[in-house]
Amino acid sequence: MVRDTDDEDGAPAYNDSFSPLRRSHSIDFEEDNPIPSKSRRVTVEDVTDEEDGRRYFEPYPEAGWTLREGQTSFERHQQYKESEGEDKWAPFGDEEEWGLAEWLVKSLGQTKTDEFLKLPITLNRTKPSFHNNRSFLQRVDALPHGPGWNCKKVSVKGNRTDENGQSLHEDLELWTHDPVECIKELIGNPLFKEYMVYAPSRAYEDEAGTERIIDDMWTADWWWDKQKELPEGATIAPIILASDKTMLSQFRGDKSAWPVYLSIGNIAKEKRRQTSARATILIGYLPATKLDCFTSDARSLAGYRLFHHCLSLLLEPLIAAGQDGVDMACADSFIRRVYPILAAYVADFPEQCLVACCKENRCPKCLVAADERGDPLNSLIRDPELTKEILERRRSGQHPVEFDEYGLRPVYKPFWANLPHTDIFLAFTPDLLHQLHKGVFKDHLVKWCLDIVGETEIDARFKAIPDYPGLRHFKKGISSVKQWTGTEHKEMQRVFMALITGAVPSRVVIVTRALLDFCYYARLHTHTSESLDGLENALAIFHAHKDVLQELAVREHFNIPKLHQLSHYVQSIKLFGAADGFNTELPERLHIDFAKEAYRASNKRDYEEQMALWLQRQEAVFCRTTYLEWVAERAARRTERESEYDSDSDAENEGFDVVPVVSQDIIHVLAKTAPHPRRSVQHLETMHGAVDFLPALTLFLQKHLPHNHSIVPGPQDRFDTFRQVVIILPPDPRVSELPKCLRVRATPEVLPSSSGRKPGSPNRFDMALVSSDGVQASKALLTLNAAVRVAQVRVLFRLPRQFGVYPRPLAYVEWFTPFREPDESSGLRLISRSTRHLRRNSAVIHVDEIIRPCHLIPKMGQLVNPTWTSANVYELASEFYLNPFIDLETFCMSTTST
Repeated sequence: MVRDTDDEDGAPAYNDSFSPLRRSHSIDFEEDNPIPSKSRRVTVEDVTDEEDGRRYFEPYPEAGWTLREGQTSFERHQQYKESEGEDKWAPFGDEEEWGLAEWLVKSLGQTKTDEFLKLPITLNRTKPSFHNNRSFLQRVDALPHGPGWNCKKVSVKGNRTDENGQSLHEDLELWTHDPVECIKELIGNPLFKEYMVYAPSRAYEDEAGTERIIDDMWTADWWWDKQKELPEGATIAPIILASDKTMLSQFRGDKSAWPVYLSIGNIAKEKRRQTSARATILIGYLPATKLDCFTSDARSLAGYRLFHHCLSLLLEPLIAAGQDGVDMACADSFIRRVYPILAAYVADFPEQCLVACCKENRCPKCLVAADERGDPLNSLIRDPELTKEILERRRSGQHPVEFDEYGLRPVYKPFWANLPHTDIFLAFTPDLLHQLHKGVFKDHLVKWCLDIVGETEIDARFKAIPDYPGLRHFKKGISSVKQWTGTEHKEMQRVFMALITGAVPSRVVIVTRALLDFCYYARLHTHTSESLDGLENALAIFHAHKDVLQELAVREHFNIPKLHQLSHYVQSIKLFGAADGFNTELPERLHIDFAKEAYRASNKRDYEEQMALWLQRQEAVFCRTTYLEWVAERAARRTERESEYDSDSDAENEGFDVVPVVSQDIIHVLAKTAPHPRRSVQHLETMHGAVDFLPALTLFLQKHLPHNHSIVPGPQDRFDTFRQVVIILPPDPRVSELPKCLRVRATPEVLPSSSGRKPGSPNRFDMALVSSDGVQASKALLTLNAAVRVAQVRVLFRLPRQFGVYPRPLAYVEWFTPFREPDESSGLRLISRSTRHLRRNSAVIHVDEIIRPCHLIPKMGQLVNPTWTSANVYELASEFYLNPFIDLETFCMSTTST
């Protein structure tokens, strides 16, 4: 399907809405909540699927019962304002004044706000009801907000003494929100209604219930198994905690904060990942102190104990709530008995060891020996009850041998000891950022390859990587990059496999492919038995061939903590869902809003209290904004329902739950008006390199317009050309809930201006996967099968009117050979340019036969050709690898190729 758009670079906008794939339904019960049948049953929901558009669900039969109808906080607030006769904009005068207030809180500090309100134009024209910062903040503080802040004093007595022989001590502050109240806010937020789940289910690809699908937490095993420990009808709120110490000032001072974040697994992970949705909230600041009252040898253990003591105080309300449950008004306006249970803990490796009360030379999840973490062992998972027993025996003066064997620290009161139904060691989830992207890939795999090949050659190979839309080009190589982020690590992964092939021995290539496969499988948003097997196989292949690195003297041992953590990924995914729902990238992003920005708003002295007050005001404005959105949406739905009552269509859909399904077509979007009209054939041949444009077009017309045989294209014809086509792929649930917008460009070189002010740009004739049998691109072609070939797109154009009315836009392409069998070491598919009569094999095709862009990387051999550059390598190289790691969609295509 081809569509026109008014903007050359634009594509139809898609709302970030909840996909039917994740849509859940609370089970409706009669008033007496009859118990459903305990027999295993699989139900069908009309949602998009790989095969026939369906998924099959086995709901847990005795979970998520509703007790009675209730009211959300928004409904209660609306009722209160109506009873008091207040305008919805109060305490502000009207909509415009509220808009001004919202802007002031989000954009200006207190000093700048005061200056703005005292400007003559503000006083004389705008005339707000508040005239200075003090009166303005009084109105902001009158707005409803979430749970209030509490400050608890914590006194720490050290082992150092002063000049009088008195023990030094520190008085610290612990700032907290009540976590139970925070959970009430989350589970009762009506804006999360369509993203909220109250009971676990098992999802399957097939009606027989044999092919399992795991994505969100509610489709995984932990929730299902934990439900059996609770009363019938109970609703679990799986708590996801995250903590991470962060610096507040980048260039001066040593101020730091230790935020603790909370979310719940009831909310779909796609929503939890959106920082703007505030589905993950700040519940406290732990004291971030140096503990100078302790000697250096005692300071580390004191920090461990302080951390656990403060978290115990912060999470204390969860003990009774997890044991007895709490009645909560949920987002669908029903009251449920909710049991908040700590399920997952998101942290980097040092903080995982801190939480687990173990030394950093041990695994925080299992009992693997300190010197065996590089071996593919299935060690026993740590037992929380046994760990508590060992710590208690050590506290009472005994010396249990397990204390040293397990690598424990003498933290006698871990915060998780009394949390009901909690297994803290299972709760640690995969850390894609620090364990995979930064750890195993950048700190280890890249370093090993650099030691084998050398920086100069690696840099030269990166410089020769061809361009691709959205791909970062390391123009100077990677050795000069000083500061790396997770984004740069993932950009390197996109090209590293083909780049390193040929430069290192074949067994190193196998090791590289295994680790990259693991990285990409771990990033999938939805898992099946096939993808989980892929994870396990990739790790097994690595262990089977890793000794080559010792033979090459680039590694002495593999006793690497982050490498060992990979052995726990499959178990964690089966328990809690896909790893993208627990990445530490989210807490690090939240630091900006909840720590760094709050600190900048303070006067840098006694900043914790000022940060808490600033955050409370920000939250109040956010709550009012979301409340107003909810009011407007509710009014719109009411109007829509009233109009539907007059329609006869209601009876047709009665009794059916209609779920919208995103179109499964591949959509091609071109600019409505060609940006380069009336281009000559000579221009296409010289600037676009379309040297056989006329013969290829003649063959196309003979095939598709045989009745116009009298009209033969010639040098006199002119063609309207386009810079690019935007291809919108249907959502692939393994990768994303949203359609994917990609570009295929066909732009000639632009020379610099004569004045030198405007730099030029190289030509960009992108590679694409094309349907080779002439049929329109469809989802069925999103595999690397015999009907798919690579072509380079050189011209995007429409037929001029003299050839008749032909609505489908066309592309001039140059073919590559069919895919060869994957290489035994790298698994990459080699192709080369297709030729006919010693000329490049070219053709004119329909634009809608283009499936998607692809990326080719030249076969570089042991040493890259020094004349190759990113701009010319497609013309100079003779053989290319299809790059399956350019994005997750292409990776999935390559793993399911037929």
